[in-house]
Amino acid sequence: MKNKKIMLGLFSLLLAFILAACGGNDKTPKADTDSDAHENMDMNEEESDNKEDMDHSGMQHSGSGEVPEGLAEAENPTYPIGSKVTMHADHMPGMNGAEATISGAFTTTVYSVTYTPTTGGEPVENHKWVIHEEIENAGDEAYKPGDEVVLNADHMEGMEGAKATIDSAKQTTVYMVDFTDTKTGEKVTNHKWVTEDELSTVE
Repeated sequence: MKNKKIMLGLFSLLLAFILAACGGNDKTPKADTDSDAHENMDMNEEESDNKEDMDHSGMQHSGSGEVPEGLAEAENPTYPIGSKVTMHADHMPGMNGAEATISGAFTTTVYSVTYTPTTGGEPVENHKWVIHEEIENAGDEAYKPGDEVVLNADHMEGMEGAKATIDSAKQTTVYMVDFTDTKTGEKVTNHKWVTEDELSTVE
């Protein structure tokens, strides 16, 4: 009788250990799953960043400072040459929030455009910005959304000579700016273009 009770007790104890071990095993895969989820999220974020960089790989950050023929200097710009401003534009990584110095101010009509690069590939949608004087055979009249034009700008590879559609148009002051890329630390000079409503005074 005593032996039966001892055996029963040992069996119960053994069963308890087995159940505890099974419960522990249940937790381990869950932890691994959580770890995998975090790794996947990190990879997705990295892929997203890489994609953003690829989208702007052909962007010409710095410019020569030369402007198209016929472009009029702004007579009384809100931000005169030499002014320090903060940019609120995200045309490319490293731009939004960067402090910039105005290197040129001009009055013109500015357009966002969708175009197919001459180098091939998918259309570039809503590119900002192209000015009136950077459009082939531009007359005195501003273009309207939906108009088809040919670009003379070389802000990106495959842009010059490309056929484009005007997405938006507005008469405003556009600025050339010098700034330091907030992502790479690269100094960018004579970047074209930033509109007045994408700038604010440095506080």
